[in-house]
Amino acid sequence: MKRLKMFHNGLYQAICLIISFAVLLILWTIVSSMPGIGAVIVSPEKVVQALITNCVSGYLWIQIRDSLIRVLLGFALGLICSIPIAFLLGWYEGFRAIVEPWIQFFRTIPPIALIPIVIATCGIGTSAKVVIIFISVFLTMVVTIYQGVKNVDATLIKAARVFDANDAQIFINVIVPAAFPYILTGIRLGLASALTTLVAAELTGAVTGLGMMIQQAGMYFKMDVVLLGIIVIGVIGFIFDKLVLLLEKKLTSWQEVK
Repeated sequence: MKRLKMFHNGLYQAICLIISFAVLLILWTIVSSMPGIGAVIVSPEKVVQALITNCVSGYLWIQIRDSLIRVLLGFALGLICSIPIAFLLGWYEGFRAIVEPWIQFFRTIPPIALIPIVIATCGIGTSAKVVIIFISVFLTMVVTIYQGVKNVDATLIKAARVFDANDAQIFINVIVPAAFPYILTGIRLGLASALTTLVAAELTGAVTGLGMMIQQAGMYFKMDVVLLGIIVIGVIGFIFDKLVLLLEKKLTSWQEVK
């Protein structure tokens, strides 16, 4: 019965996805046929032609490869740094009092505003792009995970202390499992943040990448390539999000009510 229900849910979601895609395609076609607007929002046929042309030439694959390298490196660094900082913020009041105001301060600054400083510090190579993405990912993830640590039920901590658990045991056996769903949520938000920052990161003198492709195509008013780049970034983000959701389902199955 459980497998049958899962099959029905999967089928229902697939049908809804197909319907939503068909509706979007119809609306896109209608908008692209309107006078004036059609010059900017080009038809799906032109975008498909741009996709085929750039795939056959290998140009698109190079842009995707280079952008993915930057996104994944920046995301990985953000993940590695945000988890320990978030747990320290939630666990130690003194550390929180010193560090949290600065995190909140930098959260209000858009990553694009840091580009001149990053270029002056790191140059215009891959490291500059990775740093921009890292900053965005780190600030997004550290706040999300910190909220998870902060919102751990105090009753669980008190119960652990009743059984003479020390701080290390409470941290490992209570805090970490309780905050784990927030870590996965932070990963989803961090990946989204990395992709949304990609275009800004590639303003730092990039010669390849999806962001560069979009900017360069926009300069020459190649709107089919602009829309192609936007759609590719969206598809990559969609795939990443679904992979994290699948991982979350596998790793948090113990939380499901039997």
